[in-house]
Amino acid sequence: MSTKEGPIEPFKRALTATMRTIAESPDLTVTFGTEPPGLRGLRARLPQPSRTLPADEVAQVRGYSDAYALRIVHHNEEVNTRLQPVGANAIAVFDAVEQARCEAIGATEMAGVSQNLTAALEQRLNARGYQRATKREEAPLAEAVALMVRERLTGEAPPPSGKATLDLWRSWIEEKAGKDIERLSTLMNDQSAFARATREVIRDLDMGDELGESPDDSSDEGEDQEGDSEQSQEQSQSGEAEQPDGESSDQVEFTDGEGDEGDEQSVEMESDEVPSDAEVDESSEGNQPWRPNQAMDDRNRDLYKVFTTQFDETIAAEDLCDAEELARLRQYLDQQLQQMQGVVSRLANRLQRRLQAKQNRTWEFDLEEGMLDPARLMRVVIDPMHPLSFKVEQDMNFRDTVVTLLLDNSGSMRGRPITVAAMCADILARTLERCSVKVEILGFTTRAWKGGQSRERWLAEGKPVAPGRLNDLRHIVYKSADMPWRRARRNLGLMMREGLLKENIDGEALIWAYNRLLARPEQRRILMVISDGAPVDDSTLSVNAGNYLERHLRSVIEQIENRSPVELIAIGIGHDVTRYYQRAVTIVDAEQLGGVMTEKLAELFDEAPQKGGRGGRTRGGGKALAAAGRGR
Repeated sequence: MSTKEGPIEPFKRALTATMRTIAESPDLTVTFGTEPPGLRGLRARLPQPSRTLPADEVAQVRGYSDAYALRIVHHNEEVNTRLQPVGANAIAVFDAVEQARCEAIGATEMAGVSQNLTAALEQRLNARGYQRATKREEAPLAEAVALMVRERLTGEAPPPSGKATLDLWRSWIEEKAGKDIERLSTLMNDQSAFARATREVIRDLDMGDELGESPDDSSDEGEDQEGDSEQSQEQSQSGEAEQPDGESSDQVEFTDGEGDEGDEQSVEMESDEVPSDAEVDESSEGNQPWRPNQAMDDRNRDLYKVFTTQFDETIAAEDLCDAEELARLRQYLDQQLQQMQGVVSRLANRLQRRLQAKQNRTWEFDLEEGMLDPARLMRVVIDPMHPLSFKVEQDMNFRDTVVTLLLDNSGSMRGRPITVAAMCADILARTLERCSVKVEILGFTTRAWKGGQSRERWLAEGKPVAPGRLNDLRHIVYKSADMPWRRARRNLGLMMREGLLKENIDGEALIWAYNRLLARPEQRRILMVISDGAPVDDSTLSVNAGNYLERHLRSVIEQIENRSPVELIAIGIGHDVTRYYQRAVTIVDAEQLGGVMTEKLAELFDEAPQKGGRGGRTRGGGKALAAAGRGR
């Protein structure tokens, strides 16, 4: 019996073959689905076209496939990593411009590819609502720079959906970086030279503090190190070069045995981030709880301050939205969860079995009395003189536990990341409640863009120098630890609300969640942070040092991880958070969510609580996950 093939299958085969040809990679794997399109290594996921293959959908799917193929053939990840900036905003511009370069090469060589890329770009900008942008706050700078670079490299005007975004920023970008952007067109086919010129554009756009060390300087340092290698070798042989635990170091290298390949990796650290011997000894066992909002030393108190807390708020989710809209937003979230319901249920049940096994009982074997152990009767059959073996069932000492999920509700999480975060909270809360583990779900953002009432007051007082944090915090309680899940489930829909997500000040959010945990009566306290990268608040960073918020975050994390009874773990949604947290993992697809969250949480219950210095940091998730989530 012959099977009739629909029109969509030949289209998929032809598209896959074309994509492999453009990418010059016969090993490229192409899939089609309802999940957002994406590219990871040599695995590409494209949108599922309709069975009737309408012309606009065909052009969009072809556009995504051409963009990914051009990225594969014209992009060198090693060069990109070496020249990439370190700051979140600079990385966004750098990556967007690099993608524009790859696409421009194909667009200038093939007219059909140019049309496909324009169709895909039009669809993406429309989906993000940029055609309705009326203020710069609604139009990302990185998107505007990429559109301008595309215009210069290809000579094509931006699509209608991107015109508003580019018009809002064009005059400012041209004034600041017009000459350097013009120079990019002569370097399009040289990724290394193009990336260096892009760094100059980023510097022109007042983000020079986010560039990090110059790659040329690092090569000079390598030569200096090579010249001193003989002296270093002599020191190592004499024992003088060995560093004791806790000694300051610029870089610590380690091998991640849990990673995909066990490759050697490195974590860069500032010297003042590594605790001294005295600091480690002070509370090495975590017996002396530390509250981050209490000034334990003058150094931390002087490094971070708040201009005013008058306009900050801590508010319940149901008070930010009426019941009818909350129900509608929850329904939308349920639709997203439905796509992975089967996988989630299996993973949740597996985690539940592991936790309940620890809560209930265990067996002690090879005893002289008790219940006969049939598994060891074979020894008696082999040797009749061997005594019988008995076993006894014992109760497990499973400590009462509370888990806090702290969700980043910043604007950079808009779209798929915040949906994944809400799914994450939903899955874990339901599963842990079944296991009699209390769960609290919190969110953090700001009340306004660009400073809000705090900045207005600062301006009215004559702009005092170095005001510290300069925005109005908004901390949201989606579910308190004592609230049943059935009463709180609607609240997670609030994260789908347009306009909720603004800036993120992670350090103070961690302090807030931490202090709520310390007030709990449970014996064991776990704080799980779900975020997408570094803290960003334009108002604060415009009048303080560029690393002001990040430095505070690192200080708070160091104190919680090494001087408190709270166990801290971080999950990065699409971006690498392992540079901040000792226990961290990065996920890039919703399909990874259930498995990663289940395993990381199960690990916490499997092992005894550990408090270690940063010298022993391990990257959770291995090299592939960490590399896939760089930037913000």
